[in-house]
Amino acid sequence: MPRGRHSVPLSVAWCAMDLVPAPQEPLQQPLKSQLGPATAKVMAEHLGLHTVGDLLHHYPRRYEERGQLTHLADLPMDEHVTVVAQVADARLHSFASAKAPRGKGQRLEVTITDGSGRLQLVFFGNGVHKPHKELLPGTRAMFAGKVSVFNRRLQLAHPAYELLRGDGEETVETWAGALIPIYPATAKLESWKIGKALQTVLPMAQDAVDPLPESLRAGRGLLPLPEALEKIHRPHTKADIADARARLKWDEAFVLQVALARRRHADTQLAAVARKPKPDGLLAAFDARLPFTLTDGQRRVSEEIFTDLATEHPMHRLLQGEVGSGKTMVALRAMLAVVDAGGQAAMLAPTEVLAQQHHRSIVEMMGELAEGGMLGGAEHATKVVLLTGSMGAAARRQALLDLVTGEAGIVIGTHALIEDKVQFHDLGLVVVDEQHRFGVEQRDALRGKGKQPPHLLVMTATPIPRTVAMTVFGDLETSVLDQLPAGRSPIASHVVPAADKPHFLTRAWERVREEVENGHQAYVVCPRIGDEEPDPKKKSAEDEAEKRPPLAVLDVADQLTKGPLGGLRVEVLHGRMHPDDKDAVMRRFAAGETDVLVATTVIEVGVNVPNATVMVIMDADRFGVSQLHQLRGRVGRGSAPGLCLLVTEMPEASAARQRLNAVAATLDGFELSRIDLEQRREGDVLGQAQSGARTSLRMLAVIEDEEIIAQAREEATAVVAADPELTGLPGLRTALDALLDEEREQYLEKG
Repeated sequence: MPRGRHSVPLSVAWCAMDLVPAPQEPLQQPLKSQLGPATAKVMAEHLGLHTVGDLLHHYPRRYEERGQLTHLADLPMDEHVTVVAQVADARLHSFASAKAPRGKGQRLEVTITDGSGRLQLVFFGNGVHKPHKELLPGTRAMFAGKVSVFNRRLQLAHPAYELLRGDGEETVETWAGALIPIYPATAKLESWKIGKALQTVLPMAQDAVDPLPESLRAGRGLLPLPEALEKIHRPHTKADIADARARLKWDEAFVLQVALARRRHADTQLAAVARKPKPDGLLAAFDARLPFTLTDGQRRVSEEIFTDLATEHPMHRLLQGEVGSGKTMVALRAMLAVVDAGGQAAMLAPTEVLAQQHHRSIVEMMGELAEGGMLGGAEHATKVVLLTGSMGAAARRQALLDLVTGEAGIVIGTHALIEDKVQFHDLGLVVVDEQHRFGVEQRDALRGKGKQPPHLLVMTATPIPRTVAMTVFGDLETSVLDQLPAGRSPIASHVVPAADKPHFLTRAWERVREEVENGHQAYVVCPRIGDEEPDPKKKSAEDEAEKRPPLAVLDVADQLTKGPLGGLRVEVLHGRMHPDDKDAVMRRFAAGETDVLVATTVIEVGVNVPNATVMVIMDADRFGVSQLHQLRGRVGRGSAPGLCLLVTEMPEASAARQRLNAVAATLDGFELSRIDLEQRREGDVLGQAQSGARTSLRMLAVIEDEEIIAQAREEATAVVAADPELTGLPGLRTALDALLDEEREQYLEKG
C-alpha cells in the first residue's frame, strides 16, 4: 500500500504501548537510494511515488503481448496513454510559418495501426528528424502521449516512443509471446521507463511484510505477498497475472475494510444525546401543513433516521437518492425532530448559491413555523438562519447571536459555519449536503461544535453502487431514496453531434425558443467561464495539434444573444461572480424574469426551478457521467416534460460519444454510476478531493470485485471484533500505517 506523508496516523496511535511492535518495513526506503535523485524526483513529482513500496505497488494497467497490437478505437480523450502498434505510413510535410516564412517548417505525420483501427501521430519542427529515420512502415513500437482531436481525427502530438526489437538470442516465438507491462504513466515518465525502474527494485519485494493473517491467506489459497509482487511485474504467463491480481485485490479490500471496521467499532464507544421528536411538536405541525403526501420511500428513510436519532450513540448515516427524490425534505424533517428535542441542526452546503437556495426553499416550506420569535410566528416555530462568508456585518452578528442563544433551531451555511466565532447553544445534528465537496478539516470543525458528538447525516445525489457504499462510506449506515415524488415529469435526452450534423444544433436552439414561447425556461451549461487569461506559452505550430479550448459561458451567452436566441432574456451565472449578484440572478430565474440561464456547473445540485424544461449542455463530453446526470436533474421538476440536449463535437466511434449515448439512454442513476465507475479505471475510491492523496486502490475494481469486497468486509469485521487494537497482527498494523496517512484516517473518521 502506498505510504502517506505522516508516519504515525491515528490508526496506529490508537495502539497501546504494550503491543507487539510493528515490523520495520524494508520497502519504506526512499526511491532515491535505489534509483538516484533525478529519477526519484520525477517519480515523486509526477506520480507521487516516494518509497520502494510505492513503486512496487504501482501496478501495470494492462499487458501487451509483443505479437499482438493495441485496440486503438477505444482510446480515451484527454488521457495519457501507452499503445503498442505498427507504423503503416509516414509522411514529411513542409509548410510556411511565422518562424519559417519560406516554407522551411516541417511536420511529420505518422499513421499507426492495430489492424482494425488507425491513429495519427504528429511531430513538428526540430522534433521530426529522429522519428523520420526510425518510424518506418512496418516498425513496431510503444507510443506514449495525450489523446487529442484534430480535424475530427484522434491523434497523439509529439508522442514519446520506444522501438520494439527482439534480442538476437530470442526466437521469434519467444519474442512474440512475451508480456509487456504497460504502467500508468505521465508525459514526463513513460511506461517503459517505469518498467526499467521496477526491474531495479523488484528483488526487494522479497522483504515485503504480509498484511493478511496467515489463516485468511491459507484458507483462501492466496499467494504470499512477495510472490504476488514478483508475478504482477514480471509474469511468465497469464495465469501468473491472474494469481497475483487475486492476492493483491484481497490486500486492498481487506486492509481498507479493517480501517473502516475499526472506525465503526470506535463510533460505538462514543456517547451522544438522544433526540426524540415530540408527538405534538414542530415536526407534527410541519407535517400537518404539507400540501402533498410524502412518498413511501421518504417515510421509510425518515423512520430509519428517527430511530438513529433516538439512540445514545451518534448517528452516522448516508442518505443517497436520485436527483429530485426529495432528500432535502427528509433532511428537513430530521432537523425539525432534533429542534423538537431541544437541540439545533446545521446544514453544510458546498456553495453560497446552494446554501441560499436551501435557505429559501426551507423557509418557504416551513412558512410561519420558520418565524420563531417574530410576530405571526406559529406556536412551535423556530428561527431558520443563513450564514455565508459574504453576509453583511449586521446580518452576520444577528445570525451568530441567534445560534449561541439557541433562538435559531436551524442554520444553513457554507464553510463560514466552521469558523471559530460560530458557537452553538446545543448542536444536535449536522447535515452535510454533497459531502464529497468538503475537506476533512471542515467536517471535523463543525462536528466539534457540539457539547457531545452530534448526529451526522450525509446526503448525496450521486447514486452509489453497493460496493462503493461498502468502501467509500463503509463506516456509515446507508439509506436509499429510489422513487420520485408524484408529479415529476420524464426527461427526454438526446446527443447533438454538432460537428457531424450542424443542423442538429440549429434545431436545438429552435427547441429552446419554442419552450420559452410556451412559457418555460432553459439552462445552457458550459465547462468554462471565459474570463481566464490566455496561456502565453502556447506556440502557433503546436496549437494546430491542440484541441480548441472548452466552450465558455461568457462567449456562448454573447453568441446566443446576438444569434439564435436574440430577443430572449439571457443571463449568465458562474462561480466568480459576487455572491449577491449570483443570488440576484437565481432569484430572477426562479421568478421567471429570465428566459435562458447560461451557467457553469454551479447549478449542478440543489437548484430547483420547476418551470425550467430544457437543459443544453455544451461540450458535454468534457463532463463526467454522474455530473451529466446531476445537471439533467435540474429540468423536468414540474408538470411539463423535460428535455436534455448533450452537444458534442466528438466523433461517433469515440469513447466520449459512447459515454454520452449511455447517459441519453437511461435515467437510472444507479446504472449510470456503474458505467461511470467502469469507465474511470482509476477513480479514487477513498475520495481524492478529501485527502489530496493518490488513489488507494490500485488493483481492486469496485464494480467487478463486489464479492471480494463483501467477503473482506465480513473478515475485517470479525478480526476487529476479536482484536480491536490488532494486538496480534503487527503486519496488518504496518499495512494500515501505509494506507492511512493522517488526512485519510481523518477522512474515514468523519465519513
